[in-house]
Amino acid sequence: MSKVRVLVGTHKGAFVLNSDGKRDKWEVSGPHFAGWDIYHLKGSPADPNRLYASQSSGWFGQVIQRSDDGGATWNPVGNQFTYDGVPGTHQWYDGTPHPWEFKRVWHLEPSLNDPDTVFAGVEDAALFKSTDGGATWIELSGLRGHGSGPGWMPGAGGMCLHTILLDPSDPQRIFIAISAAGAFRSDDGGQTWKPINRGLRSLHIPDPVAEVGHCVHHIAMHPQRPGVLFMQKHWDVMRSDDAGDSWQEVSGNLPTDFGFAIDVHAHEPETIYVVPIKSDSEHYVPDGKLRVYRSRSGGHEWEPLTNGLPQSDCYVNVLRDAMAVDSLDSCGVYFGTTGGQVYASSNAGDSWAPIVRDLPAVLSVEVQTLA
Repeated sequence: MSKVRVLVGTHKGAFVLNSDGKRDKWEVSGPHFAGWDIYHLKGSPADPNRLYASQSSGWFGQVIQRSDDGGATWNPVGNQFTYDGVPGTHQWYDGTPHPWEFKRVWHLEPSLNDPDTVFAGVEDAALFKSTDGGATWIELSGLRGHGSGPGWMPGAGGMCLHTILLDPSDPQRIFIAISAAGAFRSDDGGQTWKPINRGLRSLHIPDPVAEVGHCVHHIAMHPQRPGVLFMQKHWDVMRSDDAGDSWQEVSGNLPTDFGFAIDVHAHEPETIYVVPIKSDSEHYVPDGKLRVYRSRSGGHEWEPLTNGLPQSDCYVNVLRDAMAVDSLDSCGVYFGTTGGQVYASSNAGDSWAPIVRDLPAVLSVEVQTLA
């Protein structure tokens, strides 16, 4: 029988949740790295035992942790991030020697076929790659070298590179998103980059349809259709059918189109999930009701999913990396809240139950489906 492993990063440590294919009873391991911010942890698609975690602290800085036994034990690996071949140095985006602050790793994206290769999106926004299991890191400096860097500005959460998508049909294609610069695509393995923001409109910037400057919160794709992308922007849910070259709004009948998380059903490429948040100034669910919205048509038409979720006096947020799906026949959907709950649905969202409660605020949720 298949097994499921849910990887949860929180403001005070990491938790690893394991269950069988029924997904009704869960074993909880943790907290690992108690007291530390764990911005993200994710497993390698190429090796189910290889996990990577971003461990961060205002006192002690950034640590990359690696597990080779599915999260039972962890070891810090090299944390030398090299900029243009020189450890510990960096040029500001316009090429002048202003200080650049390495604050944290927001997102880790392991290679689809090599457990020792992993990408890291960091704050201030930059993209790094390791080919030795996280021991050393080299910046893919072509992203900042695109020329639009002087126009990048931080969002409310900082100027973070928070989304990395690898195209399973083309190993040279990478998508990334930066708050608040927008989305970019590389077609040559990260050497050069193209902004992919045409169709986005943001009223809070000087030019609402600028090439860069949009606050993209998250991007998702279905692996069988990597040319179709779904985006949760600061405001607006968007869709692209041409690998990001153009976007159209698909917010439809959502109660609000502000939010952070977005994901795609494992077996239905036109079924997508979002969690609307009241506004950019009130980061909690509308009307005190926790509702996941599902569209089975790729957007425009949305239905609220509420069975098992609190429908009164609930004021939590669901952050950008805090939703994931498994790949079992009946697709499981998972999300974590800033209130410390992790909810799961084993029937594609029709009903929900908390699989763990009272954790620290959840920053990320990732899922592995294990044979």
